[in-house]
Amino acid sequence: METLTIFLAAATTLCIFSFLWRDNVLFRLVEHIFVGASAGWFLSVIAFHQTFKPNVLGKLFPESFGASTQPVQAPEYILIIPVILGIMMLSRLSAKYSWISRFSISFVVGITSGMALTLTVYQILIPQVQKAIMPLYVQGNSLATFSSIILVMGTVSCLFYFFFSIDHKGKLFGTLSKIGFVFLMISFGAIFGSTVMSRVSLLIGRINFLLADVLHLVE
Repeated sequence: METLTIFLAAATTLCIFSFLWRDNVLFRLVEHIFVGASAGWFLSVIAFHQTFKPNVLGKLFPESFGASTQPVQAPEYILIIPVILGIMMLSRLSAKYSWISRFSISFVVGITSGMALTLTVYQILIPQVQKAIMPLYVQGNSLATFSSIILVMGTVSCLFYFFFSIDHKGKLFGTLSKIGFVFLMISFGAIFGSTVMSRVSLLIGRINFLLADVLHLVE
């Protein structure tokens, strides 16, 4: 069984790498298998067993679906409301009754936006403002002083770049918006580089698997 597993893993890896040559049938076959298996696993394990069953069935029918290690609780019939909203979401499958899903979508988008805004303010905006409030000049530490100046310049110039009520022209707005654009490009480049490095680490893992576990060329 272990040999068969290694063979299938190597075959699927090579089929994916075949896309470097051109789009072909083997690549599409493995792509469809991966997407189908991932969707089935997510629907079965994550959506049903880890989400729907314990949070809905286990609380609506605790005697039948509740955890055996916990005492039986009273049914929470208030959960019927989100169940109805979820069923209404399925009306998107019908062109005639798809308008029913708007109620569920508006509820989800409204609640999610409010929660995301609150979390963003408390976990990102306020900590960033707190870290930005620091002295520009640190006596005896030129590196900290330079870092503080760069932080203030980047923050102010990026704010000017996203200030669209005034044209980005002139010595003040034009210069600051250009500096903000440079800071944004550096930030995006660093994020992209980090993403590429993570993908390269995955590639190294696959090549190491082919050379070590399949071909036994390296230890």
